[in-house]
Amino acid sequence: MTIKVELNPEMEARLTAEARAFGIELEEYARRLLQQAIGSAQQPRSRASQDEFRSFLDALASKAPDVPQLRADTFTREMIYGEHD
Repeated sequence: MTIKVELNPEMEARLTAEARAFGIELEEYARRLLQQAIGSAQQPRSRASQDEFRSFLDALASKAPDVPQLRADTFTREMIYGEHD
């Protein structure tokens, strides 16, 4: 079955960006979103596999090549939690 949906430019850009972040075609991403919407009422959402999550993070990281790496000692436990150990 084929369904035609008109999207405004903002929605199209957002969906395209999200599909690219997952490394899949826009049509496949839209199909997955519809499948999740239909299935979410019937069963709890499934978690992404470790490989899918890693792929998503790699795609996300590739979008920001100029972000500097943080040194391991940039943040310490004491800086985050202070006196709340």
